Amino acid sequence: MDKSPLITHISWGRMEVEGLASGKDFKLYPGGGRAWDWSEHGTRHEPGIQPADVQELLDHGCTVIVLSRGMELRLQTMPETLKILEDHRIQVHIEETTAAVELYNNLAHAQLVGGLFHSTC
Repeated sequence: MDKSPLITHISWGRMEVEGLASGKDFKLYPGGGRAWDWSEHGTRHEPGIQPADVQELLDHGCTVIVLSRGMELRLQTMPETLKILEDHRIQVHIEETTAAVELYNNLAHAQLVGGLFHSTC
């Protein structure tokens, strides 16, 4: 089982992840991750995380996914996104970013966890 990389630092606008260059927002999954570029799928705080944003996590075999809401809880998640995850029987956690990081790191020790992390508002 490929392990999901741990997040080693989170602060406003900055994250550090094992094996990756530091950045602002990340997509993480078993075996790796990358910067999360919101412009890829037209993601905005509202309506929020797009179905296409989570597809990459599904493609990497995640069985549990952590979605962050930002430090000020401004990032939403589209109902269509939650429906896709439900249809794939994925356990989903939606949390404020620092809580999301803590939960993700705990899950990464024993589960195929993925996550989308937004480090500002």
